[in-house]
Amino acid sequence: MLIIDIVLSFVWAFVVAVFAIPSIIYVAHLKNLLDEPNFRAVHTNLTPRLGGMAIFAGFMSAVTIFGEVTPQIQRLLASTLILFFIGLKDDISSVSAFKKFFVQILATGIVMFLGDVKINDFQGFLGFETIDDRFAYAFTFLVIVGLINAFNLIDGLDGLAGSLILINSAAFGYFFYRFGGSEYAPFALVAFCLMGGILGFLRYNFHKAIIFMGDTGSLVSGMLVSVMAIQFVQMKAVESAPAIAVAILIIPVFDTARVFTIRIFNGKSPFSPDKNHVHHILIRSGLNQMQTVILLSIVNIITILLAISMAGMGDNFLLGFYVVYFLAFLGILKFLSARNHAA
Repeated sequence: MLIIDIVLSFVWAFVVAVFAIPSIIYVAHLKNLLDEPNFRAVHTNLTPRLGGMAIFAGFMSAVTIFGEVTPQIQRLLASTLILFFIGLKDDISSVSAFKKFFVQILATGIVMFLGDVKINDFQGFLGFETIDDRFAYAFTFLVIVGLINAFNLIDGLDGLAGSLILINSAAFGYFFYRFGGSEYAPFALVAFCLMGGILGFLRYNFHKAIIFMGDTGSLVSGMLVSVMAIQFVQMKAVESAPAIAVAILIIPVFDTARVFTIRIFNGKSPFSPDKNHVHHILIRSGLNQMQTVILLSIVNIITILLAISMAGMGDNFLLGFYVVYFLAFLGILKFLSARNHAA
């Protein structure tokens, strides 16, 4: 794939998103399609939450104009289309958690069984090599659905989810373009199209945001990033690829795992809402929204660079490093939070 295709697709997605959002904001205010602050929200103003429409419009138009729509990409686009509509309905009028989960299962089934997207080679990660298809599909399902919901949960501050998706897409896009060859070139273009749409959206989403991405944006982006992560691991062109994929996705994965563990330990449903996410802790420690987003983005980038530099030490070493690294990070957060509360 030529670099000009990448650049044009990125610019197209960016321009479509940038020019679409003002009209979406106008219609949202006109029709009173606004997100009301609640006990979990950090924002205090009524704000449209239909930014995902612009992200999707920029991404989808760029991929279909400039990309090679292979059978795998075709199934991926079909799954994102399904998630787009359930997310849009939830952003306009609430949808039950069961219905959203059912649609996630349907979309995941499309990319797994029709698009042949699955993790069947762990490359020694956690002691596993090639695994049986039944376990491969089960694990792939957990990865895709887990990441879709992880990005949905991390979308709690102005610019946070968008910044992380931008970093994740840039990392996967670089590896696909640099090491993937013609087989993975379509996924490189998917990554840069998503980057363009997200960057156009972030123009209006940084603090104080005048629009949120909503479920429309987080569900679609979560699906795209999860499939890119799986394809990156199965590409087998990068040393310690499974551990590097974890590093790229470290913030939403770590935050979701941590929050779910705490909720279950406290006898609550893992899906019960609270203000115990990492960004909530940082806010309570005295940082403002912009500082929190910048800090978590920097931590994400540093983690990726450290993982790449230590790739030769193996997946399991890197996994142990992540555990120690983020336990230390949590300890610092709790110290700052306690000090701020005492003050």
